Amino acid sequence: MLDRHSLFWRLAILLVGFCLLMIGLSYSWGRYMETQNAFLSKPAQQLLQAYAVEAEQAWHEGGQAGIDQWLQGMRAREQGFVGVINSHLHSLSSIPLTAEQTQRLTRLRQVDWPMSRRSVDQPWLRLPFADPAAQTMLVIELPKRLNPGQYLWLWRILINGVIPGLFTLLLCVGLYRMLIVPLNQLREQANAWRADQLTARLDATTMGRHDELGELARAFDQMAERLQGTVALQQQLLRDLSHEMRTPLSRLRVAGDGEADLGRLRERVTREVDCMQQLVEDTLQLAWQDAERAPMNLEPIQLQALWDMLAEDACYESAWQPARLRCELPATCWVQGNLNHLAQAVENLLRNAIRHSPGDGVITLGGRREGSYWRIWLEDQGGGVAEDDLERIFAPFSRLDGSRPGDGGFGLGLSIARGAIQRQGGTLWAENGKRGLRLCMRLPAHVEASESAPAQLLYS
Repeated sequence: MLDRHSLFWRLAILLVGFCLLMIGLSYSWGRYMETQNAFLSKPAQQLLQAYAVEAEQAWHEGGQAGIDQWLQGMRAREQGFVGVINSHLHSLSSIPLTAEQTQRLTRLRQVDWPMSRRSVDQPWLRLPFADPAAQTMLVIELPKRLNPGQYLWLWRILINGVIPGLFTLLLCVGLYRMLIVPLNQLREQANAWRADQLTARLDATTMGRHDELGELARAFDQMAERLQGTVALQQQLLRDLSHEMRTPLSRLRVAGDGEADLGRLRERVTREVDCMQQLVEDTLQLAWQDAERAPMNLEPIQLQALWDMLAEDACYESAWQPARLRCELPATCWVQGNLNHLAQAVENLLRNAIRHSPGDGVITLGGRREGSYWRIWLEDQGGGVAEDDLERIFAPFSRLDGSRPGDGGFGLGLSIARGAIQRQGGTLWAENGKRGLRLCMRLPAHVEASESAPAQLLYS
């Protein structure tokens, strides 16, 4: 559905406004130029007024003879009818008016009136003498060279061709800046990706648009960040994996060169192979979590029952007493998540806590309801870590040797756990408790926890 920021409305407003502007300009400017080109120019009016002054002067100086002499000179200068008449429409020269000429005198025009171009004949103009008492006027047929609108065709080309063309060019520039410039930026960024320049980003102007192109730019930028992060993670995993593989391979080479007892050599090879297999599996699991973006099936899970199952397996593997793995969660603690991934995350957290706990340590699982979420924490008694390292422990292959007792592991468990929790809509972070490290989870609560039947816990 189109919203108010849709590009459709921008284009619609722009094009409709352009069409209305063109129609309005063409109509108003056309009418204006048509009107202006219907009037005589100032030089033409001044010339005709000068003719009237000359005729009046000839009348005052020579009477009828003066008028005849002046009209004879005018016939040499202008073609068409020229006459001097009185208020009774009688000629003041010696040549009387014909009936046709007398009829034309009823349709005289003044010099400041618009000249009609519809008539075949040239209009006749009346120019009264300066002396109003004489009631005499000069009547002259408008010379063709003085006709208004001689450059009307030029104005029509300008109004109907050049000006609309310029506005259309401005419209094209606006459409180019609105549509093509962001697309060119997207193309340049795609070309930069093809050239392995994953740090290339779009400018803030394109990112800040509130239309479909802005959404596309933000999606492009997020995709660029995602691609850059994925490539960086893969490169880091390859570097770390190659580094971690050197240690067991070196031990195998030393054992192969110096171990004489075949039984001890077989035991060493088996242990190192298991170590490398676990390393490869954990690395692939972390890489899969980063690449997998399919929607996860969520279901109601009772954390107390999940803990009981994981604690039993952990006690079997570590020879811990069940009393040292305490669960202080209420039976009403139901969360919405994926059973297998949540079990894997909690199991990694539990193994990490056991690995870094002292010989008589106790691990506690607790939590409380916070609105539509459950805040769950798993706390050990291993002494905690430095505040600056609370976030670094979630980085792949990160091990704080010497900061906490214990060895073993590859530094991938907490990274895998965080990825599994985040894919279920939760968060995982670390903080220091009273005696050790506290790993906190924030998981969506199951809405109908009090009415839900216990979920069947199947972990594979």
